Amino acid sequence: MTARPGSVLYTPELLKLAVSLARFPFDRASGCTGEARSPTCGGRVAFSGTVHGGQISAPGLRVTACAVGQAAAAIFVAHAAGRTRGEIEAARDAIMGWLASQGPPPVWPGIEALAPAIDYPGRHGAIPLAWNAALAALPKETADS
Repeated sequence: MTARPGSVLYTPELLKLAVSLARFPFDRASGCTGEARSPTCGGRVAFSGTVHGGQISAPGLRVTACAVGQAAAAIFVAHAAGRTRGEIEAARDAIMGWLASQGPPPVWPGIEALAPAIDYPGRHGAIPLAWNAALAALPKETADS
């Protein structure tokens, strides 16, 4: 897959998302933490949060990734509170299918801002990092029945 002529990756919307992460600081002292790293681009995301009744609360991130990875992380964290492990996993799986052109965009608010990245396979590894970091942090018993 190659980029379409005229396809713009770093849109103003994507860059605005990338800088919004400061609203969700990583908290090492939170109830659960996890990290994910992309083997293709080297981006890293660390997740922190607490779990109450199987749902995430107080999510925070530390992100070392390209602007696409930062924007994806911002989209994740802005809508992670109240989600369960099962919802996070289903969204991550849908993202992977979407990036591989094997399915529609996942149901996650704001995800459409990442659509230009589909044409840039080198950025695909950064997109699911926040979902993967949350899954690394969340206890298995938070999974939906």
